[in-house]
Amino acid sequence: MFLAPVHALPDPSCNTLIVSGNPEYPPLLWRDQERPGYLIGAVPALLKEITEPLGVNVEVKDTGSWARVQRMARQGDIDMVAGAFITSERIGYMDYLLPPITHLPTAVWVPKGREFVYRHWPDLVGKRGSTLINNSFGQNFDRYAEQNLLIEGVRSIEQSFQMALVDRVDYVLYEVLQGEVKLEYLGIADQFVPLPTPVSREGLFFTFSKAAPCNSFELRERLAERLYELVNSGRVEELIRRYKAMYSASS
Repeated sequence: MFLAPVHALPDPSCNTLIVSGNPEYPPLLWRDQERPGYLIGAVPALLKEITEPLGVNVEVKDTGSWARVQRMARQGDIDMVAGAFITSERIGYMDYLLPPITHLPTAVWVPKGREFVYRHWPDLVGKRGSTLINNSFGQNFDRYAEQNLLIEGVRSIEQSFQMALVDRVDYVLYEVLQGEVKLEYLGIADQFVPLPTPVSREGLFFTFSKAAPCNSFELRERLAERLYELVNSGRVEELIRRYKAMYSASS
């Protein structure tokens, strides 16, 4: 199907969208060592396949921590976020593109030999956890965790895993896919296991900042149409396999 370029954007500067995302998210997103200041991974690659046929360029920049990316989206300092779960707070300042890019289960990661029985959220009560600052694992779990769990937010997931190794925390909350590749990259994959039951399984979405001048209904609709085609064709899974291999090879 031929897709004509998008011409009716709010202003000419919107032919290039400034995008950012979680830099601690391989193989979906991570810092590009060959191009400092930019992010690479399966999600930036997918976004470029969505936008290029529409005549729209994207620059997927490394703007800092995941918490900072979210602040920039709230303020309209970036146009898009390349990968976010849905929460009621984020819906207040971001427009979500449907369908989700993929669905990601989040695991309770523990050092080998320190496994405990985990079947549902109350089993984490009284234990010490860690994850990235401002990370979300779904609206329901986030609400439960805020009211009942002890989870320390840190700037890098490597720090969370190191804290677990020295027994400063009992577990690390992190997605299964990202945890596998990050631990392999760090050379400590044989020292951690994910407990069998995930804490959540959430859709990951492209979003537009509501405060960004380039956010228009027409552009969102065109991008969503192309996203739908690629998701249904299995392209996302192909890109995840490719970039998982690429990240592993860089270790």
